[in-house]
Amino acid sequence: MEKRKLPSVSCNNIEHLQRRVSRLRRLATKYKRAEIIQNALLEISNIATHVVSLDAFYQGVHNHLQSLIPADNFFIASVDNNTGNISLPFFADEKDPHPSELYPDEEISSLLQRGITGYVLKTGEPLFCDEQRFVELVAEGKIDDLGSPCLQWLGFPIKHNNIVSGVLVVQSYSNDISYGELELELMGFICHHISGVMERLRHNEELEIAIIQRTKELSQAYDKVKLEVQERVKAEKLQESLFQIADLSASNISGQDFYPQIHQVISQLLPADNCFISLVHKASKTLSFPFYVSQLSGEPPKPRAMQDGLTEFILKHQQPKLLSQQDIKDMVQAGVIYGTNPALNHTQTMKQWIGIPLFIHGEIAGGLTIYSLTDQNSYEAKDLELLTFVSQHIANAIERKFAVEQLKRSHELLEDKVEKRTKAIAEMNDNLQRQIMQRKKMEAQLVYDAKHDNLTGLPNRSFFMERLSQAIKHVRRHQDEQFSLLFIDLDGFKQINDTLGHLEGDRFLIETSTRLKLCIRENDTLARLGGDEFVILLDSIHNLKDAEEVCERILQTISEPYVLAHQQVISGASIGVAFSCLNASDNSESILRNADTAMYQAKSKGKGCYVIFDRETEYHFNQRIELEQDFLSALENGNIVVELTPIVSFTDSDILAYEPISHWQHPSQGLIDNNELSTLANQTQTMMMLDDYIFKYIDHHYKALASGLGDGIQIHIPLSSQHIKHKYGLRSLKNTIKRSQISASKLWIFFHEKSFVKDSTHHISAFESLVELGVNIGINGFGTGYSSLSSLSFLPIKALKLDADVSQHLINDKQLQLAKAYQLIATTLGFEIYAEGVNTLEQKKTLESLGYHQGQGEVFSIANLVLTQHTEQVETPALASELII
Repeated sequence: MEKRKLPSVSCNNIEHLQRRVSRLRRLATKYKRAEIIQNALLEISNIATHVVSLDAFYQGVHNHLQSLIPADNFFIASVDNNTGNISLPFFADEKDPHPSELYPDEEISSLLQRGITGYVLKTGEPLFCDEQRFVELVAEGKIDDLGSPCLQWLGFPIKHNNIVSGVLVVQSYSNDISYGELELELMGFICHHISGVMERLRHNEELEIAIIQRTKELSQAYDKVKLEVQERVKAEKLQESLFQIADLSASNISGQDFYPQIHQVISQLLPADNCFISLVHKASKTLSFPFYVSQLSGEPPKPRAMQDGLTEFILKHQQPKLLSQQDIKDMVQAGVIYGTNPALNHTQTMKQWIGIPLFIHGEIAGGLTIYSLTDQNSYEAKDLELLTFVSQHIANAIERKFAVEQLKRSHELLEDKVEKRTKAIAEMNDNLQRQIMQRKKMEAQLVYDAKHDNLTGLPNRSFFMERLSQAIKHVRRHQDEQFSLLFIDLDGFKQINDTLGHLEGDRFLIETSTRLKLCIRENDTLARLGGDEFVILLDSIHNLKDAEEVCERILQTISEPYVLAHQQVISGASIGVAFSCLNASDNSESILRNADTAMYQAKSKGKGCYVIFDRETEYHFNQRIELEQDFLSALENGNIVVELTPIVSFTDSDILAYEPISHWQHPSQGLIDNNELSTLANQTQTMMMLDDYIFKYIDHHYKALASGLGDGIQIHIPLSSQHIKHKYGLRSLKNTIKRSQISASKLWIFFHEKSFVKDSTHHISAFESLVELGVNIGINGFGTGYSSLSSLSFLPIKALKLDADVSQHLINDKQLQLAKAYQLIATTLGFEIYAEGVNTLEQKKTLESLGYHQGQGEVFSIANLVLTQHTEQVETPALASELII
């Protein structure tokens, strides 16, 4: 029996434990559900706290709901309790677009009212609907079949104060997604919670609308107050104007200032850009115009006899008038005005005209007139009334002004008589005193003029040499002190004088002296020796660095642009520096000469720099002077050798033309090539002489060249732009061309692009003059001066020569593109284009690939050899030996 009872007890315990487990599971599920719902409500509360609009709130609810239940197909319907209209403020569906797109011809509120959403709104009860239930509702006629069929549809009404204000809906199109009791309960809690949030946000929106409306009402009230304030301001301004007129009548200002200030007062009240005051002179029956301002003319009318103008019309009828342009035309056609004096009629451009008669003691004394020339300043009847009222005060002010002036003139006459008698005695003393003072001034001026430059007011050479001598004596007495002498020569001064004139050149020197003063101390001495040469004595300097700092400041300030003849001019300076007591025998002349020598050394280095004098500097300078003298001698004696270099076709190596180049075999310094010769010529101002030498050399031997090389020989001659900077140089060049044996059609003259860019005016004029002789004009050094396309397009030139520096630096893509652009420019404008400085086959091939077909350079040595063979056939033996081809 015991064995039978033991199993029975065990079964009861097991059943009891199972019931407890089941109960615990239900409790766990309930707590879990409560936790989910609590978290959902907390998150929705958090969303509602941060959003500022219903749209953002709906989006937040949807995002959070998706994390709890499947809600990819979710929408919210909202009911406007005032109108009963239903809207969809939020809609998300996998299959169907927004109902307004799915049923574009139906109004969305009535559409939703007929569907399952409207059913929930009507019943106010939650609805869990599957396919079978949906078919039943359609069959019963409670809803219409709208949209794509779904497997499950769950809708829960949103209520506020037991009134349905919307529906929260989720639906499923998949068997994998199903809704149950938990989803229904969760939707219920969410709807209950969000109804208050929706009401709060809706209330906020209504509050914002109310605020906007109230703001609009306040703005209108403000405008009304503002208008009242404006009227009050106008009244105050009128009162202020009347006070100003009264003050003017009692003031001590002259008539010349009285009327403009009256006009200024009128202008404060209404537009008066065109205004004049006329006064009647009864005795002579004339009109005068003491004040006149007009946009048509700055010339006031002259006094005239009374005639039949508009002003006389107002004075005659003694009534203020506001006339339009048509009114004036009608009066003119009727002969009321300007009938006998049509020349007075200048009213054609007037839009409106106001005339006010001025009365003094009840009699007409003149008139006040304003008029407008545009529709912007239009006058009204109230302006006529305002001006009529003000005119009474203006007439009183004029009357009082006349009385004050008459009394003033009486006093002045009396004072004048007293003053004349007083002055008669004082004049004799004053004359004697003036003569003494004038004599002293003249003596002081003579002393000053003798020691200063008339143009700049700086110390001149005489004064400076005295000051320099004193400085030398001082440093000899004080061995620990020294000074420095700066010799400054301005770069480009001659060009400024030649191109802009001597007046602008003087302005340039005055401006330069002002700039130099700013670079030195008060105890230093700045002087002008003459021309564009300045000197500075830097007194009591400590070391070499002090002088160098001053030189750098001077170079910097002189390099800044000058404004001369309404254009910017760039200059520079070359500075020579000498220090005191390099030798015990140094005097003022030797130190000045040392600084001058250093200055010329700076010029030879390319200008725009400074050189400090030492014995080596003196040696190089003397050597350079000798070289320049030898060069001039070589030009005079014909020791410069001229060569012809060929211009060759890249395709077949045919020789197209020849260009002369020169070199000089110096007895001690060896060969000086073409570039060094050009530099020497520029330094010695003999570039035109060198050009003439080469031109005449080629011209002298042209017949022999033509005999040996053929009549079709073309000559390319590069010339300095100095030939065309003034009319004398251009005239000389034209005479040389006319006397030349070279046919003008076979002669090509090239000017450098940089020179053309710097002075395009003289070049354009000279080009036109030279083309009339039949010669061909070209630009060489192309690509260095960056001529504008617009300037090239109207020049009478036929050829461009690419600068050798461009040909020899075709390394990267940008340089290749630039060279190609130059070729396209020449082709587009119809110019021949040649490449200079083609020294290697690689350069030649690169240029050919860019479209260049002709040029010159060391790579064409074979062409030179052929040309030598041709030259050997020249009949004149001397020519074959002189011309090195």
